[in-house]
Amino acid sequence: MSLSAFAALLERLVFTPGRNAKLALLRQWFAEQPDPERGIGLAALTEELRLSAARPAMIRELVMTCTDPELWRLSYDYVGDMAETVALIWQPRAGVNAPPPALSDVVAALEAAPKAEIPALIAGWLDTLDAGGRLALIKLVTGGLRVGVSARLARVALAEWSGRPVEEIEEVWHGVSLPYAPLFRWLDGTGPRPDPREAPVFRPLMLAHPLEAADLAALRAEEWRAEWKWDGIRVQLVAGPGGRRLFSRGGEDISAAFPEILAAMDFHAVLDGELLVIRDGEVAPFADLQQRLNRKTVTAKMQRDHPAAVRLYDLLFDAEEDLRPLPFDARRARLESWHARAAPARMDLSALVPFDSLDALARLREGARAAAIEGLMLKRADAPYVSGRVKGLWWKWKREPLTVDAVLMYAQRGHGRRSSFYSDYTFGVWREDGELVPIGKAYSGYTDEELAWLDRWIRNNTVNRFGPVREVERGLVLEVAFDAVQRSSRHKSGVALRFPRIARIRRDKPAEEADRLATVEAMIASALAEGERPG
Repeated sequence: MSLSAFAALLERLVFTPGRNAKLALLRQWFAEQPDPERGIGLAALTEELRLSAARPAMIRELVMTCTDPELWRLSYDYVGDMAETVALIWQPRAGVNAPPPALSDVVAALEAAPKAEIPALIAGWLDTLDAGGRLALIKLVTGGLRVGVSARLARVALAEWSGRPVEEIEEVWHGVSLPYAPLFRWLDGTGPRPDPREAPVFRPLMLAHPLEAADLAALRAEEWRAEWKWDGIRVQLVAGPGGRRLFSRGGEDISAAFPEILAAMDFHAVLDGELLVIRDGEVAPFADLQQRLNRKTVTAKMQRDHPAAVRLYDLLFDAEEDLRPLPFDARRARLESWHARAAPARMDLSALVPFDSLDALARLREGARAAAIEGLMLKRADAPYVSGRVKGLWWKWKREPLTVDAVLMYAQRGHGRRSSFYSDYTFGVWREDGELVPIGKAYSGYTDEELAWLDRWIRNNTVNRFGPVREVERGLVLEVAFDAVQRSSRHKSGVALRFPRIARIRRDKPAEEADRLATVEAMIASALAEGERPG
């Protein structure tokens, strides 16, 4: 199968917004494509395929050897996406009529070629492809396809195509490697179910639904258990005879970034918890944890300055015993017993929050404005541990967001379906000396109609350009909602917002009436005054 077929799939996925329609495209791909092509395509779509040989800078240098620099600059500014610009601007050499490469040939050649030969390889492939194929090639080799296909959606498509329960597929997903030949043989009925044996593989996490007022009204307090929703990252700890791994909620192996956690996993179990930075028993702001994330290695100083720990929520496996079918209360008792027996370093238990009525619980939630607590988790006492987001078993009851009126400062084009729109916004508030200083960046919260209006406003009010970024007139106020605010040395303002999103466009408000930095700083002081821990 040539790369052109993969390019056609990507194009259809980009312009297919509906979930069911995307599933249909993926089912067709799995049914029609041969091995190893379908497996490599699956890995690329789910970002499991990582080709490190060709960086974006290398691609730009390659294009600049045959393109006028000013034409490239203008084209890139207009298109807003590097891969799409390359696909459109590349002029194939005359006389090249070789067939397009197969997807597997591209991957094999990039993995085997010396670094010095890679630009010539890519140039040769670009000469054989049309614009769609060139776009797919550049996206493939640089990563980040951005076509709206998550690993979960891909597994659902595999389940629908094969007739196997998605839960069974998720159990073996991390036990097979690219290009997933044993997985496809099992799913199409020509091979046995892959057996990860004692390998430290990821098990799908149980997720919660946001609690709405109508849901709350239907709850009976005695049927539920409550825990604080800690502001870290959800992780799964897997340890046993086959090894030790620390996984993120999406199944990414993050063990290398947290060697002290891995060293403490001297047990045989699978645990669910929250990764945090904890100093002297107190949970540090999420910004401290960010210093540790996405690192391949960490220094001793980094470990000392940002000490990682895990607050445990659940026990999925105790040695070989699968506890997930048990009700929450039984698993909680087993977790407490296991923790007392194993006494693992750098791990404590997420405490149950006592309450005798939902009104009392609501009052406790109102006190959750502390920097490291997002709200509450509600778990049915009789709920088994099931993969995915099954409504009615777990609820997340987050505190109400804070808001601030900020001034739009900079805008940048998005990716995928948004690559033609200025959809990423940097905003700021006024200091007392009259300077506008940035406090965050948001790229969600608005409707399609609001996005179109914002894009037009930005194009009509641009005052400067920095590559793909536009600086705009200080004339538009955005109401920004966010979960928390914390000190930040990375921002000129000295503060940063947690999970900012656009709540509404304040066309009615003059920019000079937007909020002051002192207002935002007062929110930090208010949270501290309420106490670092509610309850």
